[in-house]
Amino acid sequence: MSHAIQRASELALDETTVTALRAALRTTADEVVEAIIDEVPSYANALSGRMGVTIRRAVRTALGNYLDLASGNATGGDAGDAAYELGRGEVRDGRSMDALLSAYRVGARVAWRCLAAGAVPAGLPAAEVAKFAELTFAYIDELSAASAAGHADELAARGRDHERHLEHLARDLLAGASPDVLLASAQRAGWQPPVSLTAVLLPAAQTRPAYRALDPSTLVLDDLPDATGVLLVPDADRSHLLRQLTDRTAVVGPARPWTRASASYARAARARLLSSDIRDTEDHLPELVLSADADAFADLRARALAPLRTLPVATARRLEETLRAWLLHQGRRDEVAAALFVHPQTVRYRMSQLRELFPDLASPHRVLELTLAVGLRAS
Repeated sequence: MSHAIQRASELALDETTVTALRAALRTTADEVVEAIIDEVPSYANALSGRMGVTIRRAVRTALGNYLDLASGNATGGDAGDAAYELGRGEVRDGRSMDALLSAYRVGARVAWRCLAAGAVPAGLPAAEVAKFAELTFAYIDELSAASAAGHADELAARGRDHERHLEHLARDLLAGASPDVLLASAQRAGWQPPVSLTAVLLPAAQTRPAYRALDPSTLVLDDLPDATGVLLVPDADRSHLLRQLTDRTAVVGPARPWTRASASYARAARARLLSSDIRDTEDHLPELVLSADADAFADLRARALAPLRTLPVATARRLEETLRAWLLHQGRRDEVAAALFVHPQTVRYRMSQLRELFPDLASPHRVLELTLAVGLRAS
């Protein structure tokens, strides 16, 4: 309270004045509290009952400390600490700093009126009255600053705690924790569970900027391995979400019930490994299905396409492309030719070769196996 202490050092209150002011202390404190109740709506109900007793005691303590300061017998430190804690308490009670600053302004005005009314009859000279006024408002300013610091620190601490709880919830979701664990984690974070969550994978540097355009209930992690970040977007409108991510290097997983968000994340992560060109995993379900078990797919290809391995590499590649087109276009020769940019007669020739290699080509089981085998191009 350096400024108030400086003002106090310039003030000379005699013992008679201090005694008169202390005699009016309880009345002054009561008038300050009543004025705050009347003029600051946020305190209309807060100053009743036990809270009212606490606040009245705090006001009397602040005024007593002020008179000690004015008479040169205190440093104001205790009042500053109390004001700091008062600011923290306002956050816990759900009130803004604006309300507390209004209360300080009202309290300063009323306290000065009451104290001046006691100081002047006690014989305080006019010049000292002016200094007394300066001290009063310097003291209130510094109490206000201490409370503002306490309020800001409590908000920051709560914000950090809240962020930690949200991060812990996001990690539990990605890990596929049980519904009971997830519900408890959501409650700790003060997060209202949605119906569904959609996982979005992005480079870590893009995660926070992308988050700012999304639902504020979106969960964020930006410290995953490989400099990757993830957003878990609640109840997303998929087409709108994709538009919002147009300028981002994003992979969007499927919407899943919120307790199964790990499934959305797993698919997005697998799509990201499969190809850097995938944005919407819903557009690449066949590739994702066929790549779900890489070893099984490799075994299927090796067995189903074994007859082609007896041919020169270039020939085998051409026949595999023809087989793929033939299966996709259900044997319609002209469409197959158009897809391969060859003459229909070339298709006829190649298909005769394939029927020799695969005598059971008309078998439904063989068609299914070959369709799966050529569903993805060999890497």
